[in-house]
Amino acid sequence: MAVNQDTYADNLAAGYAGMVANGETSNRISRTCEDSGGIGFGVPVYRGSGDHGCTRTPGGQFLGITIAHEALGLLSGQTADEYAQYDDVAIMTQGVIWVTAGEAVTDGAQAYDSDTAIVDTSTDNTILTGWFFDTTGANGALVKLAKR
Repeated sequence: MAVNQDTYADNLAAGYAGMVANGETSNRISRTCEDSGGIGFGVPVYRGSGDHGCTRTPGGQFLGITIAHEALGLLSGQTADEYAQYDDVAIMTQGVIWVTAGEAVTDGAQAYDSDTAIVDTSTDNTILTGWFFDTTGANGALVKLAKR
């Protein structure tokens, strides 16, 4: 019989982008992905042009952070770990969620969307009102983002 995996990391990953971080009270909504390129997990989304739509592009009303969906089926030509156009997108509007830091961030700092990442630098970035980093981390590290 073939061995599928014979090496293991010493430590399990604490989480992954878009994973709900803990059991604190949270609020979740769903919207329809309008972006033809899809929307990744653990990123800010904004109200789209449709009645029930959302987009990754800043400019509209900030809705929340996308929640990873581990049971999302993958069709030919689609990318893993993202919602495809017309998928129902789970969005956390309040709670604690894992995200990937777009720069070195500090625990307690206000979060901003730089159009490509979540950062704690306000200059030329869109504020994620009410969302603050709940852990410190380096650029590219998984960190907790919270709105309480």
